[in-house]
Amino acid sequence: MDRKRYESLIPSLSLPDDNDRHVLAAAITAQAPVIVTFNLSDFPESQLAPYGIRAMHPDAFLTELAYDVPDAFLAALCHHRYALRNPVRTPEQYIASFVDNGLIQIAGWLDQFKDRI
Repeated sequence: MDRKRYESLIPSLSLPDDNDRHVLAAAITAQAPVIVTFNLSDFPESQLAPYGIRAMHPDAFLTELAYDVPDAFLAALCHHRYALRNPVRTPEQYIASFVDNGLIQIAGWLDQFKDRI
């Protein structure tokens, strides 16, 4: 991404936290449809909609992705879990790490696929 291109947008953008304007500028420049963030209040719909962008909580984003492409999603998580070496995690521990990080919805969905991750 051309940094100069998105940096030039920053002064023209308005968000509750001025320090987040670079995120919106980068999303606009990249033509990203979604900003994934735990801080939804920092990215109000009224300020994203004119650019065709929406903010999503990571849990909602991952759950939507899981429902849209379940086989690819599970394969990616399986690959990720096996890449974890320190410590190695069982499927149950891996799913628990989602809960620990506030990703409750996707953890619940994953619970039914323990044998595939």
